[in-house]
Order: sequence, then C-alpha cells, then structure tokens
Amino acid sequence: MKTLRSAALAAAAVVAALAAGPSAGETRVTYKSAKSTSSYYQMAVQIAEAVKAGSSGGVIVTVEESQGSVQNVKEAAGRSGAYVFTTPPALIKQAMAGEKAFAPKNPAFDNIRALFPIPALTMHYVVRADSGVKAFADLAGKDFIIGKGSFGAREAEANFKLFGLAGKVNLANVELNAAVPALKNGQVHGFATAGSYPAPNVLEAAASLPVRLLSMSEDQVKATKRTRLVIPKGTYPGVDEDVVTTSLPVGAYATTGMDEQTAYLLTKIFWTRKAEMAKANPWWGGVKPEMLDTLAGKLHPGALRYYSEAGVNVPDALK
Repeated sequence: MKTLRSAALAAAAVVAALAAGPSAGETRVTYKSAKSTSSYYQMAVQIAEAVKAGSSGGVIVTVEESQGSVQNVKEAAGRSGAYVFTTPPALIKQAMAGEKAFAPKNPAFDNIRALFPIPALTMHYVVRADSGVKAFADLAGKDFIIGKGSFGAREAEANFKLFGLAGKVNLANVELNAAVPALKNGQVHGFATAGSYPAPNVLEAAASLPVRLLSMSEDQVKATKRTRLVIPKGTYPGVDEDVVTTSLPVGAYATTGMDEQTAYLLTKIFWTRKAEMAKANPWWGGVKPEMLDTLAGKLHPGALRYYSEAGVNVPDALK
C-alpha cells in the first residue's frame, strides 16, 4: 500500500507537470480534498493519476489540500469552472437548505452537482482479542482511546451514550495516533477510529496482535441513525466474521460551472479504473454503483450521461 508520503510526492509531480503550462486541448480540474496526511488526500492523488492516464493527459487534475469538508462545500459557492470537492452528502443538504454552518442560505449552493461516491467514513471499534470484550456492553470499565476532535471521536462518544455506556468507559485523554502502540503494549483494551476500510491503523493493529472488531446489533445501528455498513470477513488479519457497523457516506461533487464533457470523463474514468486503483488501495473495492443512493442533490448532466450509457440504475431523486 502506498504511503501518504509517496502520495504527497505524486501530487507534487502533478503540480510540477502543470508548471510547464497547459498543452493544446488540455482540461484542468481542481480537486479539493482533505488534509495532506489523510487517506482522503491519498485517494485524491490516485484519482488524479487515474484521470491523467485514462484521458491520455487530456485532463489534468490538481489536488488541493483542505482543512475539512465544510471548507470544501463553502468554496463551491465561489469557485468557477472545473472544481471538484469531497464531502459527506449531509453537508450538501445543509448547504442547499442554508442550515448550520451554511446559514443564511446562499443560492449558489443550488448549483452543486454530484459525480460519484467514494469510500465512506466507517466506524471501527477495535479491541484486543484477550480483553474479554465481545460486545459493546463489555466495554464498561475498560480503557479505551477515541482520540480528540475528529468525526470518529465524536461518533464514538455519541454511540457510547446511545448504548448505555456514558461515563462507564475509561476514555484515555490521548491522540488517536497513540492508539496502536498503546494497544500493543497493553495500556488500553481498545480504540475507535473512523476511516475508509481497510483502515491503515486497524491493519497495523491486526498485524501486530490478535484483535476483534465489535459488531453492532440491528437495534444499535438503528439508534445511531447512520448508514449500516458491513466490513467483510477477512478484511483484517484474524477477523474472520463479517462486522456490522455504521458509516458516513462521502461523495465527489462538482458544480454547474463544470462542462458536461469533463464531468462525463471524470465519472467514466473513475468507474472504469476503480478496480485498478483497488489493487494499490483496497478501500476502493467497497465502492459500488448501489452507493449512488447515498449522494445528495442532483447528478451532474455529464455524470448522468455516463450512468445511462453504463446501464447503472440511478435513483429518481438524483436525476
């Protein structure tokens, strides 16, 4: 699996190529992603490489770092041309409604259009196999890391309350990057993390010692009001059962400022090269056409044209 450092170098190579200036007929796309240390930035770099190869250099994608999804959506109101950004669909709904961080309503957000889904933020609850923890109720009195300030930390804390564990789990006041060493050293019984699966830190933990991933009951999934997701058995070493958990869908979006042909090419290249990208990073294997129904708003006409040609069933709400 590529390291984030190699991903950053690849992104730099794309930027360097652009410095020489555009060639005749070249289309340039800006892809607003996430922090350069995140898996979503690495995904963006992979997409940039795939688009360059799939278009024979006709479409060049420049990856821009971002501080978060809210920033990505807000910038969509002022960006023109071929601007692509990633965000959970829930934020698209908020922006179009003028709610929360997007109040008061800006009509420019009505111009946002969907392209394709990308790997979801998937909740993982990892425990040592020798911890005696087999279900969420067993976490009472255990030492656990959820990190600070991230979506995963907020989600884990909220779920513990929903599952009757508020104040019963000993939450270590440390950053999530300390979770795997602490688990290996026996300092904690487990940790929670959110990321596209297979998540690098969960892979590292599973490769270092026997671990178990906690599975939610259907009632627990329903209580979270999140999207149900199954992590297939065998995704992580030693985890030989399917794991039921929750996820926050994420999608790639553009605006009506992008021309139809560019949106068509981006969508087509994404899907036709997804299997190849999955050879380098397995998280792409979990992205399927059925995930279109997690997207918010309407599809870009160019994306819709591709799905129609490919015979993909598109929910009426996206047309």
